[in-house]
Amino acid sequence: MTVSAQDHLPKEDVTQLLIAYSQGDRHALDQLLPVVYAELHRIALRQMRHERADHTLNATALVHEAYLKLMDQNEISWQNRAHFFAIASRVMRQVLISYARKHRAEKRGGGTPDTLLDGKEIPLADRADELIALDEALTRLSGFDERLAQVVEYRFFGGLTIEETASVLNVSTMTVKRDWNKAKAWLYRELRTA
Repeated sequence: MTVSAQDHLPKEDVTQLLIAYSQGDRHALDQLLPVVYAELHRIALRQMRHERADHTLNATALVHEAYLKLMDQNEISWQNRAHFFAIASRVMRQVLISYARKHRAEKRGGGTPDTLLDGKEIPLADRADELIALDEALTRLSGFDERLAQVVEYRFFGGLTIEETASVLNVSTMTVKRDWNKAKAWLYRELRTA
């Protein structure tokens, strides 16, 4: 496999392309996609890893749908590469939740499964119901602590590192570590009692 020079663009170049795009430079979008595609695909694969086997959406389709939605966001002022991938994680989560709700509506059954959040894996009996339960729990969490919910979204759904999450949220890495632990404990309790 041949690796293009664009695959090795520094993070600063990605940031510059994002800023140029948000300032109306449509040519920057053409340059941006090849640079961010591999990372978006990695995020999508991470999110799709626990989906049911008969899921109608694959990682490539998730990337394409999310990318189209991302580039439709005219009101976002892109800060940097980490900010882009944090928002991309949120959009992918929204796409998956939409598909899960559609699947659950078609299925019309089941309750909230017993779930463990261990930071990397969520054992699932039925991914659609579990994903919706997690989304609803994150919504409740954001109602009283938005940053905790964002940490989960960026770390769990987006696969951002502690450092990238800290950069996006403009807090220290220690704060992200504490928030990550608090959020996991809160979600664990919330999902066990749901």
